[in-house]
Amino acid sequence: EVQLQASGGGWVQPGGALRLSCAASSFPFSNNAMYWLRQAPGEELDWVSVTSVSGATRYKDSVKGRFTVTRDNAKNTLYLQMTSLKPEDTAVYYCARNPMGLDRGQGTLVTVSS
Repeated sequence: EVQLQASGGGWVQPGGALRLSCAASSFPFSNNAMYWLRQAPGEELDWVSVTSVSGATRYKDSVKGRFTVTRDNAKNTLYLQMTSLKPEDTAVYYCARNPMGLDRGQGTLVTVSS
């Protein structure tokens, strides 16, 4: 069974930073593109970023220049460094192997407010 567990969320003031982690297991992590997704209160699940097997990355326009996704294949872990956080970044963040988040597992709540 695929396991994906996001962690590292919390409360932060606007302009602050957080680093999320996603621990993956029970599948060949290094052979999979990996996605960060988020779901804001009352909203649908939304794609945030993707990192390919080779490490190439793409981002949702609203987070470009503020968020950085990396992966450590030796540790089967995906990271999302978030800076210059805005209230509209408030959401539960998930990692997944596909943009629909079908296997996203447990998320982590990020709250950005003053």
